[in-house]
Amino acid sequence: MGDLDSFVPLIDGPDEMKCPSDKVVFDELTGQYICLEGGYVIGQELDMGPEWRAFDFSEKQRRSRTGGPINLSVGSSVISSMIDWKDRDATGKKLSPLRKAEASRLRRWQIRSRIPDSANRNLQQAMDELNNLSHRLGLNHAIRERVMHIYREALEKGVVRGRAVEAVVAAAVYAACRIERLPRTLDEIALHTRVSKKEIARCYRLLVKELGLRVPIADPRDFIRRIADSLGLSGHVITEAMKIVDSARHAGLTAGKDPAGLAAAAVYLAAHIVGEKRTQKEVAAVAGVTEVTVRNRYKEIIQFLGITVAE
Repeated sequence: MGDLDSFVPLIDGPDEMKCPSDKVVFDELTGQYICLEGGYVIGQELDMGPEWRAFDFSEKQRRSRTGGPINLSVGSSVISSMIDWKDRDATGKKLSPLRKAEASRLRRWQIRSRIPDSANRNLQQAMDELNNLSHRLGLNHAIRERVMHIYREALEKGVVRGRAVEAVVAAAVYAACRIERLPRTLDEIALHTRVSKKEIARCYRLLVKELGLRVPIADPRDFIRRIADSLGLSGHVITEAMKIVDSARHAGLTAGKDPAGLAAAAVYLAAHIVGEKRTQKEVAAVAGVTEVTVRNRYKEIIQFLGITVAE
């Protein structure tokens, strides 16, 4: 549990004052303080210290340095300067055709000198693709760093050779999200790329095999909070959905089932129990599954757990 006196408030105003201290919990995964009653994220714990540890003075002297930490999701090892694409001089006047051709030639050679070999060009292309995908999926810094670590290792071992950069990056995103316990479905990732779900899955299996990635089994609980938050549901619904998933696991209903579908059905059922009803269509759209999946998992849960829901 983090120190409640050191958090940075994210909500200013009366909503923050409505959350009693005994109902506020600390999520170690995201570093956030969450109110159990309203589901508000009321604070964020910030670590202002270095990212390294030292156990004696000599080790501290050896590890101490200036500048920010290495950022794998940014091309830290190459020059970041670029020649502007605007064909105007310092006074704002348009360049003559001769000067424009000269600037274009200089720009081309500047790009070649900035990324001198094919490996770095491939890496830069992967970074650009990751930035676009991160913006569309809302990925945090930890996941982006994990993606670039996986991609760099795949590039060094020759796994990327002969395969589309987009497919490998998408597969690395899927693997990184599962490792960081903030999963995204293959359908959701494929929706924001030009690569098919089948190709992403093939590259994902290849990365796991060749790089020896240890990917945890997807847990329906990891999907519940994101689904409920997207639907504007309260913390009571999240708590009830967690209990439903735990009961379903003990009853053996989760084996061989899509975790996203189970989470969607649990949220749908919990919302009806709490009184914050949502339609199966709304829940399915947010979870990235079909209405049929939500309906089937919902029927299985209420049948085997003996839950009665007032329609």
